Amino acid sequence: MFGWIVLGIIAAIVVYAIVLYNSLVKNRQLTEEGWSGIDVQLKRRTDLIPNLMETVKGYMSHERETLEAVTNARAAATSVAGGTPEQRAAAEGQLSSALGRLIATAEAYPDLKANTTFLEFQGALQTVEDEIQLARRYYNGAARNLNIAVESFPSVFVANSFGFKKAEYFELENAADRAVPTVKF
Repeated sequence: MFGWIVLGIIAAIVVYAIVLYNSLVKNRQLTEEGWSGIDVQLKRRTDLIPNLMETVKGYMSHERETLEAVTNARAAATSVAGGTPEQRAAAEGQLSSALGRLIATAEAYPDLKANTTFLEFQGALQTVEDEIQLARRYYNGAARNLNIAVESFPSVFVANSFGFKKAEYFELENAADRAVPTVKF
C-alpha cells in the first residue's frame, strides 16, 4: 500500500512538472508572437517612410537636416532588424523622434499641410504608430507573463531545467519620448 502512495505522489509531481513545462512553452510562444507583431508594424513604418519623404522633399528641400535625420534613423532601425528588444527600442526611439521633428517641420508649410498625399501618409503613419504601441503592449504583457512563470516557485525549477530565459521588455530609451506633451491654447 505504501508503494502505491509513493508511486501516486511521484506521478502527481511528474504530471505537475509537465503542466508547468507546457505553461512555460505557451508563455514563450506568446512572447515570440508579440515580438513578431512588433516586427511587422516596425517594417510597415519603415516601408511607409520613403513615400512620405518623397512627398515632403519637394516642399521643404531646404530642410535638409531634418530629412537626413529621418533617413539616417530609418537606416539605423532597419540595420538592427534582428536585434534584441533593447537594441530595437533604441533605434526605433530615434526614428520616432526624427519623424516627430519631420511632422513638426512640415506644419510650417501651408501648401504641404493641404497636400492630400501628405495628409494620407501622415494618417497612415499615425495608424502605424498606434499599431506599434498596441503591439508593444501585447509583447510586454506576454514578456511579463513569461518572466513571472520563469521566476516563480515552483516553475523556476522546470524553467531552469529546460533552459527557459526571461524575455526583455521593449522600452523606450529616450526619456523625452515618455514625457507628456505640453498643450498651449
